Amino acid sequence: MKTKVVYERELPGGGFVQVEEGEAEGQPETPRASVAVERRRDPARREGHLPPVIAAEEGSAVESLLRRLVEIASDNVEIARRLLRRSGGRARF
Repeated sequence: MKTKVVYERELPGGGFVQVEEGEAEGQPETPRASVAVERRRDPARREGHLPPVIAAEEGSAVESLLRRLVEIASDNVEIARRLLRRSGGRARF
């Protein structure tokens, strides 16, 4: 699946968050977008690891998908909530 980064910003303390746009697996006519968070500051430590995806959506209107996901990616508190939820509520710092 081919993706394109449509939004990216640095996180406080290092790392970045980005929104990628692509297509649903096996359904090229269905848009898909996701939010990934890279918390590692050191780019050398990022090699061989994909950033965790904290939100993903599929739908027919790519503009509304991107609007919702950029809203998540712009909110540090929401990013932290989703990372905690993803880790089962255990903080890993």
